[in-house]
Amino acid sequence: MAKQTDPRNRVYAFGAVALGIGIIIALLFLTELNWYIDWLLGWSVALFVLYGIDKTQAKLGGWRVPELVLHGLALIGGFLGGWLGMFLFRHKTQKPVFKVVLAVSTILGLVLFYYFILRR
Repeated sequence: MAKQTDPRNRVYAFGAVALGIGIIIALLFLTELNWYIDWLLGWSVALFVLYGIDKTQAKLGGWRVPELVLHGLALIGGFLGGWLGMFLFRHKTQKPVFKVVLAVSTILGLVLFYYFILRR
């Protein structure tokens, strides 16, 4: 029998994606920043919020944000919010995989930052 995932996990994933996209769209219309900076800010805010939610849920023994969602948001551009959330909330600091994913996503983000913004 296939392992069933908790359908509530989708709530965090869809909520985070909606928040990130909403922020990106708002920034695109309200600022004159480069689209890639809007992208990074949108996903970073979404990931920062999820780190805060997950830390609160960890303290309360409640429904947690799936690690895959946290890693996915870091890799698509939310690494700044991930680092900030990790250190501000003191959350996931004892799990090396989180630091590795954030480091890889930071390097990827910096390469793309150079490509989309600095290379011009």
